[in-house]
Amino acid sequence: MEGNQNYQVLLYYKFVPVEDPDGFATEHLQFCKDLGLKGRVLVAHEGINGTVSGTIEQTQKYMDAMHQDPRFADMTFKVDLADGHAFKKMHVRHRPELVSLRLDDAVSPIEKTAKFLSPKEFFEAMQAEDTIILDARNDYEYELGHFRGAVNPEIKSFRELPDWIRQHKDELKDKKVLTYCTGGIRCEKFTGWLMDEGIEDVNQLHGGIVTYGKDPEVQGELWDGKCYVFDERISVPVNRKEHVVVGVDYFDGKPCERYVNCANPECNRQMLCSEENEHKYMRGCSHECRISPRNMYVKEHNLSPEEVQRRLDIIAKEEAEKNKQEAM
Repeated sequence: MEGNQNYQVLLYYKFVPVEDPDGFATEHLQFCKDLGLKGRVLVAHEGINGTVSGTIEQTQKYMDAMHQDPRFADMTFKVDLADGHAFKKMHVRHRPELVSLRLDDAVSPIEKTAKFLSPKEFFEAMQAEDTIILDARNDYEYELGHFRGAVNPEIKSFRELPDWIRQHKDELKDKKVLTYCTGGIRCEKFTGWLMDEGIEDVNQLHGGIVTYGKDPEVQGELWDGKCYVFDERISVPVNRKEHVVVGVDYFDGKPCERYVNCANPECNRQMLCSEENEHKYMRGCSHECRISPRNMYVKEHNLSPEEVQRRLDIIAKEEAEKNKQEAM
């Protein structure tokens, strides 16, 4: 497999003023298409945030060109080898924010952000007393993998994090707070605001989880599970010393690291699920989603109404037996 890895996936961001983000986005889309790249890039007045895939030659040309722009001359690219594209299309879009906090009082990360810790410094700080490790990602990302002992805010989207902080401020005030996210952008975005909220000792993992896993000294130690990524790979390994599975199957609670989306597009819930349970439950996270006329699993497998009902009867019988056992 490694011998066929002639592609690369780039993950990058930079907080820097962009005067005409809409015009930049239009030009940048054509530039990426001309190179043959695929991926998603967001452009805002506050900078750029992207992840793209292409051949080693294509991605190298992209990095070289970006580094020739004074605004992005020192931008760090996190690079993963791959055996093909990690995206189906190329999108470049103008957005009000690179990552959405929607805070009227948010301080610009260009002006203020928390102290950066190298992977080794972060590794050592995690083991100190009076330290809180705060995961700044969404709940489904945490479920697949996280730093050992990290707090899960159980948020559905990044913009919910400030409310969680306000509710738990007293628990954070006198602690050394360590924050982390996939590539670093979410932490860099919100830690300045976090300090303005009265949390004085705030620190962020420089380069995020992806950089931590590649560090030759730390080698991802104290990370359990895998790291969720927003492309067709779904997840990447982090801990190169030991692999501990923390994800559990949505249906039976067994160890699992395989993500699927609920087959009902009106729900689209992301859940960890074995291939066996995907078929058994017709990729529906609930009875309502299984019987939905829009259930994509039923359509993909061309299941007859009789077959659907047969599977529903099996599920109902098993649930009834389980409830009976629990009541005893």
